[in-house]
Amino acid sequence: MRRLASLCLIVLATMAVDARFEAGAQQPAPTRSPSAANARIFFIDLKDGATIPSKVKIRFGIENMEIAPAGTAKPNTGHHHLLIDTPLPPLDQPIPSDFNHIHFGAGQTEAEITLSAGEHTLQLLLGDQAHIPHVAPVVSEKIRVRVDAATVEKTRTPAPAGASVSLVEPVDGATVGRNVKVKFGVSGMELAPAGTNKPNSGHHHLLIDTPLPPLDREIPSDLNHLHFGRAQTETEITLAPGDHTLQLLLGDHEHLPHDPPVFSKVIRVRVSDKSPEKTAQAAPREATKSGRQPSPPDAAVYFVYPTNRDSIYPNSTIRFGLRNMGVAPAGIAKPNTGHHHLLIDVETPPLDQPLPSDLNHIHFGNGQTEKKITLSPGKHTLQLILADERHIPHDPPVISERIEVFVKTVRKRSRRR
Repeated sequence: MRRLASLCLIVLATMAVDARFEAGAQQPAPTRSPSAANARIFFIDLKDGATIPSKVKIRFGIENMEIAPAGTAKPNTGHHHLLIDTPLPPLDQPIPSDFNHIHFGAGQTEAEITLSAGEHTLQLLLGDQAHIPHVAPVVSEKIRVRVDAATVEKTRTPAPAGASVSLVEPVDGATVGRNVKVKFGVSGMELAPAGTNKPNSGHHHLLIDTPLPPLDREIPSDLNHLHFGRAQTETEITLAPGDHTLQLLLGDHEHLPHDPPVFSKVIRVRVSDKSPEKTAQAAPREATKSGRQPSPPDAAVYFVYPTNRDSIYPNSTIRFGLRNMGVAPAGIAKPNTGHHHLLIDVETPPLDQPLPSDLNHIHFGNGQTEKKITLSPGKHTLQLILADERHIPHDPPVISERIEVFVKTVRKRSRRR
């Protein structure tokens, strides 16, 4: 009998342990707080389909409920969570905390975030004192935004201590002719062509009549910002009569200023001309044997956005880049300049005559470097060609690669009542 009683006690104890284990494995979902009737959260001043900078301040709105910090158990309150590029999490569990689920447990109603270039989705989800969505959940609409690639901060290349650049010729205060030879100097660093990622090196950019550009962005390429991506140490420029400023700024392999930036002092020159009626814009250029205007070596046009095989929305802003040449409007005859033409779903046209102007050959004769276009869903090809003041391609032609893009089919989303 004693042995039987001991065996029964062992069995009962084992059953009790198993019951406790099973109860722990099937714990009920956390208690959720009720939400107020007609409660809603939303983005302030940010619309679906917006183009935004990489670093952006986002403001959150709320109606029919109040904001309270995490840990504050108060009826009809909660705090914001921002969901980035992710679907809604399980609504009966605490909201995750990671790069895609950002908590604002201090009760914040705005935040500055940094996003990579391209398309992103954003959505708000309210959580209670324990970061658990309410019953019913209070969720904003999911919006889609596009980050402009030009606004993305790149990692700047370090510059060695004591590095400097200088204008060797002309000197500050000089009076010069219309055609000015400019010589560059560099100390404490080496010169390397654009695209060559080599420590303690860079290439010159000449700034004409313009202040320093933002030092955490790629240096612009236009009539006021001349790139010397082949590591040149001199150039000849044409200036209109009058006073001008010149300054050098070194750029790395991606045309980004170094950290700290390496730039020269600003010098001032005065251009005199005995024939003022011959302005720089009207100065004739020597054409090639083909009759086309020459392009400098290594000149290039390219797509900043989109890139090859990107998926884009039907209404998208196409952005163009240009290197080793400047942008000038149609009708302006100035050496080493041109304006963009966008080719959509067509082959490259003849390069010895003016480019067509139609729905497949879009001219940007005002010198634009971006354009919002509308494309039908499906696959499309895009190509850029630079042309002179007469819309004729240069010799040799400055043409981008032909890229393919895929335009998404946007389905209308039904609103829940």
